[in-house]
Amino acid sequence: MTDTGLSALWYDKPKRWELVELPVHDPDPDEIVIRVTATGICGSDLHVTRGDGRNENSPERGPMAFGHEMTGTVHKLGSKVKTDSLKNTLNEGDRVIFPYFFPCLSCYNCIRGEFGACKFRGRKSYQEWKICNSGYSQYYVLRAPHFIFPAPKDLNDESIASLNCALAQVTDAFDYSTVRFGDNVVIQGAGALGIYATAVARNMGANEVIVIDGHESRLNLAKQCGASQVINISEITDAKERVDAVYDLTDGIGADIVMELVGFPQVIEEGIKMVRMRGKYLEIGSVSENTNISVDANYLMKTQIRFLSFQHYDPWIIPKCADFLQRTKSLYPLTSLVSHRFKLEDINEAFAKSDWLGEQADHSITRAIIQP
Repeated sequence: MTDTGLSALWYDKPKRWELVELPVHDPDPDEIVIRVTATGICGSDLHVTRGDGRNENSPERGPMAFGHEMTGTVHKLGSKVKTDSLKNTLNEGDRVIFPYFFPCLSCYNCIRGEFGACKFRGRKSYQEWKICNSGYSQYYVLRAPHFIFPAPKDLNDESIASLNCALAQVTDAFDYSTVRFGDNVVIQGAGALGIYATAVARNMGANEVIVIDGHESRLNLAKQCGASQVINISEITDAKERVDAVYDLTDGIGADIVMELVGFPQVIEEGIKMVRMRGKYLEIGSVSENTNISVDANYLMKTQIRFLSFQHYDPWIIPKCADFLQRTKSLYPLTSLVSHRFKLEDINEAFAKSDWLGEQADHSITRAIIQP
């Protein structure tokens, strides 16, 4: 008899999650089945459930299984899998961390070591593979080729659930763009991505780390994680005044790096104006379709601003991020960001409270996780 597991499926109509029992995959020789223990509610997931970027002409989406900020234990190993990616012996029951996507390792980009840019790295949709297989499920399948690493023994599951997305993504972006000692960095958005980015920028030697958000509780947390200055958009409501504030805080120079972690077009247009001449703008937040911006190309040319965008990362940054959390746990409260925990059965309540734009938003939430 085939084992089954509980999985949450999202329906655009009537805009809610439904729980279903689905088969648990029997792994092929090179595959691993993970028993998911904690999954963070990522801002990109909220963009999906809100329908951001969609309109009346957008095709209806079938039931969807998603969720990716997760950790868990090895449930079942394929017959050929003996070790993790660091060549440590891997056993069923081991706690592990892993990327949620699957670089092919053989395309042009992968051969160049640009695994996050692999065109074939995507996950199978529920329509393609109707099994228990998502972050908001009890099980997740690591297809081959995959990367998998041991979870830090002194960090619990909820403290590392977001490592494979929020922390890995901003770390990879800063590595690629080369944050230099003494740089002035602006972080647009103080959600989990922004909080991690704040601590990473400070740890890499940034001078001013200026965080912009509209929630006082998030800005206070940013200060605890290394922000030297904060700008509250609820108090400084004019975009030009916020740009002027950044220049005032950087002695009229502007930011060496601005990182966008919000996902709304107007934020991008504002943030570009904060970048110094020949500085860098790092775009990470715009995960929704039809997110269009209007930028004066002549302005970019004259200011020589570098516009860099990121989605996914080098999988080998995962153990580096684990080391970072361990090294800095006495400096920043990154391992205690989770404020709310929900069972899988309560996923609709979890999303309603986590959606900062929703009517039921609970603004005391710093990070919510689902425990399948």
